[in-house]
Amino acid sequence: MVPPPSTPHTPASSRFAPYRIALQSISARTRTPLPSLIFSFAILHELTAVLPLFAIFFGARQLGVGERIVSTVTHATEGGEDNAVKQKGREWVREGEMWAERVGRRYGVFGYEKRVGPKDSASFGEAESVRADGGALSPRLAGDVANTIVAYGLTKALLPARIGVSLYFAPKFSRRVVEPIRGNVMRLFRRKSS
Repeated sequence: MVPPPSTPHTPASSRFAPYRIALQSISARTRTPLPSLIFSFAILHELTAVLPLFAIFFGARQLGVGERIVSTVTHATEGGEDNAVKQKGREWVREGEMWAERVGRRYGVFGYEKRVGPKDSASFGEAESVRADGGALSPRLAGDVANTIVAYGLTKALLPARIGVSLYFAPKFSRRVVEPIRGNVMRLFRRKSS
């Protein structure tokens, strides 16, 4: 009796296997070239991250709910029985704080002083509580950090929907945007080589 052939499974290949299989089947069904489909999916996936991030941030800012939501999540996850939802809430708040600080220091937003060089960089968790001019942070700027945390957490929570939307629209985006651009670039190179 011959044993069945073994297939090597590495964590990296098995992690992306469902996506690769889904994209291959979409490519075959829609007759869209796989590289173009993958590129389209990547672009749409990033767009479905950036657009909700800004929309949620400005929506939370306009409604003034960022601080209340962060406070509610923080208080709801303290003490008591620890479950997966509480752990995920704490994790997203922590990640959102780090992301807001990193972006704030890089671009000089959310009340953080813009980082000039590597000497000026502070480690995460050392958030400044004063503005560049030495005054205290205004409630609006403190609220912007909370709004950023809310936008970050909700955008992460939307990941399954974002993936679905990206997969659904990737063939159309590929045919209407990526393939025409690729064709024009290829024609341009053919003309130059002639």
